Amino acid sequence: MTEFTIIIAFFAGIASFLSPCILPLIPAYLTFLAGTTTKELQENAPRVRITIFLSSVFFVLGFSLVFSILGVLLQSVLSSIAFDLRNTLSQIGGIIIILFGLFLLGVIKIPQLQGDKKLTVKKTRFQYLSSFLFGAAFAVGWTPCVGPVLGAVLTLAATQPEAAFPLMLSYSLGLGIPFLLVGAFTSKASGFIQKFSKHLKWFNIVFGIILIILGILVFTNTLVLVANLGFVNQMLLG
Repeated sequence: MTEFTIIIAFFAGIASFLSPCILPLIPAYLTFLAGTTTKELQENAPRVRITIFLSSVFFVLGFSLVFSILGVLLQSVLSSIAFDLRNTLSQIGGIIIILFGLFLLGVIKIPQLQGDKKLTVKKTRFQYLSSFLFGAAFAVGWTPCVGPVLGAVLTLAATQPEAAFPLMLSYSLGLGIPFLLVGAFTSKASGFIQKFSKHLKWFNIVFGIILIILGILVFTNTLVLVANLGFVNQMLLG
């Protein structure tokens, strides 16, 4: 089951990247981190491309470190709990994931998830250090459309503490790889993102349904049965 949930965490990272409050802002955000201008980006100078890509690398390293530390902490704190408590934890976790799904669908409102919660970071004179710190702040921050997905992954990690670190690392990779791709091809990616953004309104609906299904599986302790289905693993692993 561990491999199956790690794959889920990876796709949750991609889903966070594609969320309506993240994807449209990424090119401008990376340009800001790199200290370049839109005009320089449009000129497609090699120096600008390299600077933006390296800034995206350090940004990804920043949030990956925070998520990995969270995974280690969850694994250390919860891995020794009794089996009976794990069952209770799975039921509570399943309910929480279902609530996150209902929130994404707009069925319920959770005031704590309605607004942005961001850690304010000022740019330093060291450009790549700034990118790293902004990445760490991004991980600590909380936005209305990313929060429920990240919260669901954290809840899943809490219900499977022995796999908490791989789960959070997998989520980081799912979120980080697209960031790096945009950082490497920012000028081309900007046009694609602009065209794709109009379809993002369906994101919350699709992933909200996925979270509800996942929550039901976690609550009923049947996630392991789905993970053991051969065709599911073949479909996800190719």
